[in-house]
Amino acid sequence: MSAATPFDVKLEKVVRRHAELRDALADPARAGGDFAKLSKEYSDLTPLAEAIDALTKARIEQTELDTLARDGEADMRALAETEMKLLEKRIPALEHEIKLLLLPKDEADARNAILEVRAGTGGEEAALFAAELFRMYQRYAALHNWRFEVMEVSETGIGGFKEAIASITGHDVFHRLKFESGVHRVQRVPQTEGSGRIHTSAATVAVLPEAEEVDIKIDDKDLRIDVFRSSGPGGQSVNTTDSAVRITHLPTGLVVQQQDEKSQHKNKAKAMKVLRARLYERERQAKEASRAASRKSQVGSGDRSERIRTYNFPQGRVSDHRINLTLYKIDKVMSGEALDEFIEALLAEDQAARLAEAE
Repeated sequence: MSAATPFDVKLEKVVRRHAELRDALADPARAGGDFAKLSKEYSDLTPLAEAIDALTKARIEQTELDTLARDGEADMRALAETEMKLLEKRIPALEHEIKLLLLPKDEADARNAILEVRAGTGGEEAALFAAELFRMYQRYAALHNWRFEVMEVSETGIGGFKEAIASITGHDVFHRLKFESGVHRVQRVPQTEGSGRIHTSAATVAVLPEAEEVDIKIDDKDLRIDVFRSSGPGGQSVNTTDSAVRITHLPTGLVVQQQDEKSQHKNKAKAMKVLRARLYERERQAKEASRAASRKSQVGSGDRSERIRTYNFPQGRVSDHRINLTLYKIDKVMSGEALDEFIEALLAEDQAARLAEAE
């Protein structure tokens, strides 16, 4: 009998832990105050335990068929050999599935997200593109039945956005959108261009995992809170009271401003939500940077200064530079319909890179 491989030893530990959790949850008194925590761990481990069980059964079946193929009657040997060929494909597939399930989870994946879109280089054309990107994500959220709440929009007056912030709530929001952070470049003839020349401009997208108060502790003494009168584009009055709020986090210099609500209290709550997300993302990026230093490869750096995608309107194409994927369906990308083609490819590339590093 061959010695257990490190992979098999790891699987045995998972099965043992899953059984321990099942027994503990069967007796709530034994689980005590950790019931919710243990229940989540059990739920997270269950798909892996089920895949391991399927692999164990397939391996047992393979051993039995091998014996039958050697020692059985002629007709049984033929049947066993046919079944063996099917198992020779199924067992590696199960092992691959288990390896994927064993990959460390990004604990931020299940979180909701704060989306920030800002106009970059390119003046008014960049602001118009920023507004189109913001609406693209809004449509994408609707397609996934996510809640998309606009938190702050700074308009330019002719339909462009200098900056727009939204809260996106739903299933696996950050998991699906996390690779959208970076510089999005657009190439097209602006409406204001008379000579028909193609211009290049850009907008920056940041997707931040939403943080709870328990994730980030913010001391009141570290905040400077200014209130002022809200104003719309072109100086149009939005409110006649000092309801707009600007919060400065003194240790980091981060500044968040909210003025969409008529209530100062609501604006402050929204600003704190964005501030917590930005501080949480700073911590998360610092940890990721230290891990990435030892990684052989990764899909993008998550750096907002990295150019990740180009939208070429004259050619009708969108190209993602991290995975060298080009789609000639710019209208469907901008409507949110084809965005999943990029997102699925990015997630698959990241998964493959992490799997290669784990082996």
